[in-house]
Amino acid sequence: MTRFRLQDLPTLETSPTSPATLRMKIGELLIHSVNAAARVEIVNKETGEYRVVLQGTLDQEELKFER
Repeated sequence: MTRFRLQDLPTLETSPTSPATLRMKIGELLIHSVNAAARVEIVNKETGEYRVVLQGTLDQEELKFER
């Protein structure tokens, strides 16, 4: 599995992207985080639109050894 790094964060905003690709990228982000939280900001029951905000801290400990 590819290590998710801080410089990879902008790739989450790449549009258009498939849900499967976004799922993979967010999964990598979460797996390589030391903590994470999610907050649901908006849910529109009529349209199905939603907004979820993720917040966390990437584990950068292993990066010291990769250099």
